[in-house]
Amino acid sequence: MSPATRRTGLVVLLAGAAMLALNMGLRQTFGLFLEPVTGALSISRSSFSLAIAIQNLLWGLLTPVCGAFADRWGTGRVLVAGGTLYVAGLLVMALVQTPVGLQLGAGILTGLAVSATGFPLVLAAVARGAPEERRSAWLGLATAGGSLGQFLLLPTTQLVIGGFGWPSALVVLAVIAGGMLPLAFLLRGQPLASGMGEQRLGEALHEAVHHRGFVLLTAGFFVCGFHVAFVATHLPAYVESAGIAPVIGASALGVIGFFNIFGTLGAGWLGGRFSKKRVLTGIYVARAVVIATMLALPMTEWTVWFFAVSFGLIWLGTVPLTGGIVGQIFGPRYMATLFGIVMLSHQVGAFFGAWLGGISYDLTGSYQAVWLVAIALSLAAAALHWPIEDAPLARRPAPTAATP
Repeated sequence: MSPATRRTGLVVLLAGAAMLALNMGLRQTFGLFLEPVTGALSISRSSFSLAIAIQNLLWGLLTPVCGAFADRWGTGRVLVAGGTLYVAGLLVMALVQTPVGLQLGAGILTGLAVSATGFPLVLAAVARGAPEERRSAWLGLATAGGSLGQFLLLPTTQLVIGGFGWPSALVVLAVIAGGMLPLAFLLRGQPLASGMGEQRLGEALHEAVHHRGFVLLTAGFFVCGFHVAFVATHLPAYVESAGIAPVIGASALGVIGFFNIFGTLGAGWLGGRFSKKRVLTGIYVARAVVIATMLALPMTEWTVWFFAVSFGLIWLGTVPLTGGIVGQIFGPRYMATLFGIVMLSHQVGAFFGAWLGGISYDLTGSYQAVWLVAIALSLAAAALHWPIEDAPLARRPAPTAATP
């Protein structure tokens, strides 16, 4: 890789990390609005949770489509559309203060936006610009950007909600979301290396869906989505229901984001030196242990901090490893599309994690049952990842025309 190409790759890496900081940071603030929005609009937690669940489901359903558009017509165009939709969704939530406005803004528009600005598109661009020997580490660095955004935006949003009210906080977030547009310009054109473009998209999809490792990876990523959406949406309310100050729950999400910076960087580093599927197995086992330990301890502020630090270290470390396995098996040419399919499973899990949390609380006044489901799913995911076949596919070279 020439120095000029390396510099271009570094620009893409930094822009990708910043894009994911906005994508993830903005999305993770939605749990902070559960209490004030449900109180102001006189709606149930399950109604709010349904909006977040719709957001996550649309995110998953449309991510493969956005990935295919990016692979075909360029990442930048899709990111511009996604950033514009993000601004629109937040403004609708702020200005249309009705249950319909909540479903449209937090559910539909933001779901479209997140699918067009998320991990598969950004990490595919980073993977194409990364030196092959450092690809796993670069994916970890870009993913850590999402955690940094979570760490910075969560406490800031909580302060704005407390000082100026939730509608003003959403307007501020909409202005911040506008920062995605110049970043899309930097990510607009990541040229493919020679030899990457020989395979057709249909051939790549057929190859993936018939690959046992891809199927197992897709099934296992459901669990990550369930965990992330449940915790992001309901942890502040869970902490408050235990009689602990609301600021502790909001701060806990920020702490999760902060420690995930180190966890994601560590996961990327480990994935470059050890088997990615073994590291993933360890992460899911660790999640089960952390949740079980939290439930076994008395619910105090120290228990909240224990959970936030521990879960933060394993929060999004699955993302660079999962994306890395996709690229490792199939190559980076159609990584946005294939990782988008895996992400669909993640978001189906997120739909159930966000929605079932609200239903559980409305029916029982507790989140206990969902925490127990989260433990069982962690162990199932660990079992799914262990036997994944992750060796790069050996493709037959394209036929050449006969010499006359």
